[in-house]
Amino acid sequence: MTPEFVIGFARQSIELTLSIALPMLGVGLGVGVFVSVLQAATQIQEATLTFVPKIIAVFLALLFIFPWAMDKMIAFTRDIFLNFPQYIK
Repeated sequence: MTPEFVIGFARQSIELTLSIALPMLGVGLGVGVFVSVLQAATQIQEATLTFVPKIIAVFLALLFIFPWAMDKMIAFTRDIFLNFPQYIK
């Protein structure tokens, strides 16, 4: 294994992790901004009002994104196992 291979493998792993996490993080950000604007407009400053909608929205996004994310993770894992003999050379 060359240093270039290890760096490329780590980069591919990080890119996969970010691409899987990005939709849920985006939904959480969007809901957080919406709730913050709503709180500023109504002057309701309740701490639980910010967390509960974000948790529910991220959970729903996870349910929606889950099949795509699993396909990406399975393909990545399959590639690792299929190319394993080449990695140990």
